[in-house]
Amino acid sequence: MGLRGGRWAAGALAVVLLAGCGSGFPRDPEGTLERVRGGELRAGVVESPPWTEVPDSGRPSGIEVDLVEDFARRLDAEVVWVPGSESHLIRSLESGELDVVAAGLTETAPWEKHAALTRPYAEIATPDGRTEKMVLATRLGENGFLTELETFLVEREERS
Repeated sequence: MGLRGGRWAAGALAVVLLAGCGSGFPRDPEGTLERVRGGELRAGVVESPPWTEVPDSGRPSGIEVDLVEDFARRLDAEVVWVPGSESHLIRSLESGELDVVAAGLTETAPWEKHAALTRPYAEIATPDGRTEKMVLATRLGENGFLTELETFLVEREERS
């Protein structure tokens, strides 16, 4: 390819890259972020102290519950908590019934084919001396929502 062909290829690449900048990436094919903003954040919660504690009645509590509620405030959303087992809630996440799952998950959770795991928001030492990184689960493909949550996690980490 001569100089002229190289310039044309570079110009075409620049046009493609610039076109992508205004196209609203990352996208949520199902509109999760748009629906949640100013509305409801549907959050699954599993008993996993100290990350999540689910009483028989009343509001859940714990580190991840506070984290999800802080994120919801950022989006001017109200959290609707849905308690359940981890596998049931991940299936509900897959089907779009939930937006996020708080379950004391680590980055090695076996759900990567069923859910998008966030960047780690905390690290803990296990009794056997290993380090575990804590994550939340979101719906696969809803990348705008995931990006917003991860941006929140990064900003929270920077404030700590």
